[in-house]
Amino acid sequence: MTESVPATLSAENVNAIFKAYDVRGTVPDQLDESLALATGRAFVRVVGAETVVVGHDMRPSSPGMAAAFARGASEAGADVVLIGLCSTDGLYFASGHLGRPGAMFTASHNPAQYNGIKMCRAHAQPVGLETGLADIRDLVTSGEVADGTFTPVETPGTITEQDLLEAYVDHLLGLAPVSGRKLKVVADAGNGMAGHTAPAVFAKLAEVVDLVPMYFELDGTFPNHEANPLDESTLTDLKKRVLEEGADVGLAFDGDADRCFLVDEQGNAVDPSAITALIASRELAKEPGSSIIYNLISSRAVPEIVTELGGTPVRTRVGHSYIKAKMAETGAIFGGEHSGHFYFRDFWRADSGMLAALHGLGALAGTDQPLSQLLAQFSRYPRSGEINSEVADQAAVMDAIEAEYGSLDGVTTDRLDGLTVAHADWTFNVRPSNTEPLLRLNAEGRDEATMARVRDEVLGKIRGGAA
Repeated sequence: MTESVPATLSAENVNAIFKAYDVRGTVPDQLDESLALATGRAFVRVVGAETVVVGHDMRPSSPGMAAAFARGASEAGADVVLIGLCSTDGLYFASGHLGRPGAMFTASHNPAQYNGIKMCRAHAQPVGLETGLADIRDLVTSGEVADGTFTPVETPGTITEQDLLEAYVDHLLGLAPVSGRKLKVVADAGNGMAGHTAPAVFAKLAEVVDLVPMYFELDGTFPNHEANPLDESTLTDLKKRVLEEGADVGLAFDGDADRCFLVDEQGNAVDPSAITALIASRELAKEPGSSIIYNLISSRAVPEIVTELGGTPVRTRVGHSYIKAKMAETGAIFGGEHSGHFYFRDFWRADSGMLAALHGLGALAGTDQPLSQLLAQFSRYPRSGEINSEVADQAAVMDAIEAEYGSLDGVTTDRLDGLTVAHADWTFNVRPSNTEPLLRLNAEGRDEATMARVRDEVLGKIRGGAA
C-alpha cells in the first residue's frame, strides 16, 4: 500500500474494526467512505456476488458510506440494489426475499460517533470472521482494493433503487399475525430504525393495537437516550410512559431494530429468556417436537420448558453467526439470546426485533391475562443480568475460578464460550468481551438469595484478580 492510502485502510485500523461478526468503528477516524468503498470491492470478490442489496440506518454518515460501498461493489462487477433506510432485519428480509448477498450500514446500539457494516450472503446467511469476514478484511489490508491499485471491471454493475418496506411488513405479519383483544402498546424506537418500520407495521394492526409512539423521529445523534435496551437505564422513559398510559405492554427497540425488549404493565423489564421461552412455546405448538436454540447465557428455564413441551433444546455459544449455523445444522425452528436477539427459521434464520414483538403481542392479545401473569410461567429463576468488570488478564482469572469451583461436589464446568459453572441450585458464566478488556458475569439461582450470594462471590473473585 502506498503512503497516499487513507489511514482508515491501514492494516492496524482494519484489523481493529473488523470484529467477530461485523465491522464497527468511530467515524471518521476509523470508518469512512474510503473504507466502505474498498470493503464493497472486497465483498463482491469474496462472496462471488452478481447482485448485492445495500441498506442503511439513520446515522448521518450512513447514506454516504452505503453509496460508497455500492460504488465499490459496482466497480467489482456486481449489480447493486439500494433499499435505502431500513432496519437490519429489513436488510435480512431483502437478502432472503431477493436471494442476494447484502450489506447493512449501522452501528446498532453503539453511540452516535460509531458506524459499522453488517454483511451476509444470499438468503441472510451470516458473514463472520470464520465465514468470509476475515477474507474481506485481509483483501482490504492487502491494498488490492484501494484507490490507485484496484482496477474496475470493464463493464461495471448497475445501481438501482427498490423500496421493500411494504413487502417486509407483509412477510412479518404473515409469520406472526396478531388478533384478539385490543392492546394499548407503547413503543420506544430510541430515535432509531423502528421509527421507520413500526409505523408501517402498526398501520396494519390498527384494529387490535392502540399505538403510543415514543422517539420515532429518526435521529442518529440519539437526543433522548442511547438506543440500547440491554442497558436497563435506557428503559426509564418507557417504563414511566407505560404506567402513565395504563398500557398493556411496552416495546423497546435498539438502534437498528433487530432487537426488542418488553416492559410489562407494571413497568418492569421482561427478561429476554422469558420471551425466548414464550416464543418457543408458540413455535412448538405449530411444529411439535422441533429443536429450539438457546445460548448459554439464557436462563436454565428455557431448556426445561422446551423439554416439557416436547421440543429439543440445543445449547450454543453467544453470537448470531454461531446460532444461525447451529439452526441450519439442526433444523431448529427458533432461537433466542439473552441480549434480545430472536432468530426464526422462516425468516431465513435471521434475527428480527419486530417479529419477536409481534409474537409477544399475538400471545398477549390471545389471552385475558396481563403480561406479567402470562410470563410468570416462563420466569422461574432470579438472574443477575450481565455485569461487566475490567480485567487485564482474563484467561488467568477464568482459570483461577475454574480451579476453585471445579473441585466442588455437584459442580460441572465447560468452556463452550468463556467459563460456565453449573450446580443444581445455581449457575454462572464468565465470558471475555471480543472487543474490550472486560469479563462479563451472568449468574442465576434457585431463589434471590442464592443468586445474590453466587453473584457477589464470583464478582469478588473477578475483581480481586483483575489487576
